[in-house]
This record gives sequence, structure tokens and C-alpha cells, in this order.
Amino acid sequence: MAPRAIWKGYLNVGELTCRVALHTAASTSERIAFHVVNRATGHRVHRVFVDSETGRPVERDQQVKGYEVAEGDYVVLTPEEIAAAVPHGDKTLSVAAFITAGDIDDLYFDKPYYLTPADRSTEEAFVLLREGMRRKKVAAIAHAVLFRRVRSVLIRPHGNGLIATTLNYDYEVRPAEEAFRDIGSQKIEGEMLELAEHIIETKTGRFDAAQFDDRYEAALADLVKAKLAGKKIKARPPPREKGFDLMAALRESAGRPAPKPRSRKAAAPARRRGAKTSAPRRRAG
Repeated sequence: MAPRAIWKGYLNVGELTCRVALHTAASTSERIAFHVVNRATGHRVHRVFVDSETGRPVERDQQVKGYEVAEGDYVVLTPEEIAAAVPHGDKTLSVAAFITAGDIDDLYFDKPYYLTPADRSTEEAFVLLREGMRRKKVAAIAHAVLFRRVRSVLIRPHGNGLIATTLNYDYEVRPAEEAFRDIGSQKIEGEMLELAEHIIETKTGRFDAAQFDDRYEAALADLVKAKLAGKKIKARPPPREKGFDLMAALRESAGRPAPKPRSRKAAAPARRRGAKTSAPRRRAG
């Protein structure tokens, strides 16, 4: 049985419409979750909102949203006013265009969802659209009101279904130039670049998500088990800092030993037996 849908609506392409359902594709619900606890009593701590000036608690029904227009000056919005600003949705994913999936930089990818037929009666239209997209090797850009916001969605064939990935807005993606501005224009060539290429060739493989473990999550689970067993937890010593030689690291990664340093004897020119070692005298002018 398919997991419970988090949204149901219609996928619309021109005159073709089919009922669809969205399912969560990635979730953090399986991660270990902690509560805040009073160290002295072991009791759980609850969050209380207080007035920043009076210090008095503010009950939930008195809490409203505020947009700061100047220091300490807020435009207050009631829940009813905010609800009125939420765009009206007709539960329809309207396809605006078909594009090549590679046309979108993955910086714009937000969150993936599985898109399936909502019922048997609409399955034929769903499969027709999926196979048409697969044959033409295209993805669809659609728009819909999802989770109280107008969202752009990238829809792609995946197995027997479709993947619907919500997209970030352009203003949400920071320009790369801001992050890369201070990177110098160094030119790498010669042995150093050859070693880097060799390392990449020897490490070339294919992505398999099952091969990657969440080591932090596993460490937390072991920590909880150790605490339950009454074991003493030792603090991890800080990492030791050491010098870094880029060329040496490249050679070691590539499995190539560093060249042996030339001895002074080998470097110096051989002297004939009995040759004078004193400095030559200056010839009289």
C-alpha cells in the first residue's frame, strides 16, 4: 500500500487532466530527536514567550506576527490578515512548459516529492503523460499553491511514477559571485595537475546512497545506549594540528613515493685526486 498522501489535486496539461497525489520523498522523522531537560531535576523544559520590555509571559492567543520597520517599531499582522494574503489555490498543478531537465541549475532544487495517480480511474492519463515525457526526454515546469505558497515545481519521470521537486525562487538563491569573490586565479599545471587527474581516475565510481551512512546519527544512538547502560563517556581529545604539504599529500593519495633527495656527494662535482682545494690567487695586474 502506498504511503499516505500529503496533498491531492490535479495535474493539468492543456486539455489533459488527471488526479494526482503528492507523497513525501525525503523526511527527517527517523532522526534521533532530543527534548530540552532541566539538568538539576531531569524534568522537561517548556518554552515560554515573554514580553521583551515587561518580562511577563504572553499567552498564545495574544501572540501575533510583526514586521520590523525600524528598531523597536513593528507593523502588526493578525492571523486573519495573514490568512487573507494566502493565495487561493484550485488544487491544480498547471504545466507551463516542457524543458530539458539539465536547463535548471540544481541550486534551485528545494524538496522532492513522489507524484502518483490519486486513483485507478486516472491512471491511464497519468501513464500516458509519464511515457510521453520519458520518450521526449523532457521535464515539466508546473505551478500550484502548495503549503500556503505559490510554488514552481519540476516534474520528471521516475520509475513507475513522477518526481515533483519544488524550486527555490530566484531571490532565494544567492549569486555564486558573492561566495567566490575572494578566490584567487591560480594556475595549476605540471606534475601536480597530473597527480590530481590520476587520483580522480582511480576514485571514479557510481553514486549509491546505500553506501553512505549517517555517522553522526549512529554515534548519537551509541551514546544513548551507553548512557542507558551506565557507562562513562570519555570526551574526545581535540584534533592535533599538523603542517600540510599539498604535493606530498597528492603523491601519497596517488600511491607514488616522493623522489629521494640527492646527497651532497652526488650533487658536488667529482674532484681529481691530488687537486688543490685552495682558492686561486688573483693574477697581478
